[in-house]
Amino acid sequence: MHTMWKGTISFGLVNIPVKLHAATENKDVKMRQLHKECQSPIKYEKVCPVCEREVEQDEIVKGYEYAKNKFVLIDEEEMEELKKENTDKAVEIVDFVSLEEIDPIYFEKSYFLSPNEGGSKAYVLLREALQDTGKIGVAKILIRAKEQLAVIRVYQNTLVMETIHYPDEVRATVDVPNVPEQGETVKKELDTAKMLIDQLTSEFDPEKYQDDYRNALLELIEEKKNGEKHIATAKEKKTPDNVTNLMDALQASLDKANKSGGKTTKKKSTTKKSSTAKKSTSKKTSTAKSKTKKNA
Repeated sequence: MHTMWKGTISFGLVNIPVKLHAATENKDVKMRQLHKECQSPIKYEKVCPVCEREVEQDEIVKGYEYAKNKFVLIDEEEMEELKKENTDKAVEIVDFVSLEEIDPIYFEKSYFLSPNEGGSKAYVLLREALQDTGKIGVAKILIRAKEQLAVIRVYQNTLVMETIHYPDEVRATVDVPNVPEQGETVKKELDTAKMLIDQLTSEFDPEKYQDDYRNALLELIEEKKNGEKHIATAKEKKTPDNVTNLMDALQASLDKANKSGGKTTKKKSTTKKSSTAKKSTSKKTSTAKSKTKKNA
């Protein structure tokens, strides 16, 4: 099981080296978005709407928007310093409470805790103490740059840490619209509803519940895959053949040079003929003038 975090849990003077592991996993069927024409996966780019160009990762900074288009910039160094200050602290159990005192709305995500090197004895000590007293520990921990409130309890002989929401993260019920106030109910209807609840009451068995939609979707995918219908294969982007392109470019250049050279040769030939004709005419004129002078 992948280790997400290493640290210590402390209560009083007792320190327990532990490792943190994800207790749950997302089983959602992930679908990719494809281009309908060629079935290639869609690529997303980070673009600045003002500069109208794609932005590289090293050009991106983080900022908190405190008003419309007004930001407070936070440097990575500042964030790392805050993380370091909190990461160096152990997970300290500050209170012990009863599980029934915490409403399930506060619970967020579950993690398994395993003992790190040299922590087995203290791990067992905390586990048995929690089991015997029926209490759970309330602690704080920094996970992925967020300080979390958490509870530590025993689940199937293993210590589990449940992250829980802070009070200001849980919305007030008074903000929920259209919730009726205490109203009158018909006794017969209420008795029937209670009877129905009694008939459907049973012990909780998580194995009897399944994600019907996910199962049906997986069956559909498997059927299409085995039947080889509606199977799309992404077309690979054509890589230019340098040799072919070079030969084409050379041939095109040669053809162009030949055409250009032919015209130039003709022009030169015409120029030479014209020059020869002029010289011939000049010689004839000179000879005629010479003969005229002699006759005179």
